[in-house]
Amino acid sequence: MAREMEVPKDARPIMLDGAEETILGDPMGARRQYRYGNLHIREYDDRYVVHMDRVDPRRDPLMHIVLDAPELIVATALGIYSGARVGSMVKKARGGKGSTMGAIIAGMLASIVSGYTVYLLGRFIKGRLMG
Repeated sequence: MAREMEVPKDARPIMLDGAEETILGDPMGARRQYRYGNLHIREYDDRYVVHMDRVDPRRDPLMHIVLDAPELIVATALGIYSGARVGSMVKKARGGKGSTMGAIIAGMLASIVSGYTVYLLGRFIKGRLMG
């Protein structure tokens, strides 16, 4: 993510000419998000927060994740790994037979918690480095 810039709404109320509303991107509490090429705009009640992405996710979602949101890759990989490990440990601890559903549920919960935690940590670190 590139450096972000805040623009008060009253300073530039017609900023959205030509921008398309989108669900792509982390809204970070914004009311709406827009894209205009590589420009990512988040709209809040009193301001816009804008930054330029290296790649427009509507054109190349995979490269956008690699270049603009690598924390998603790390979070997904760690989530899968931890979910598989926890699921395997639960299945072994319960004797293997008849414990598949419990192992799957434990693995999914571990995957979600660890993946989301790493995503938030990555976003925090990225914000500190870029801001």
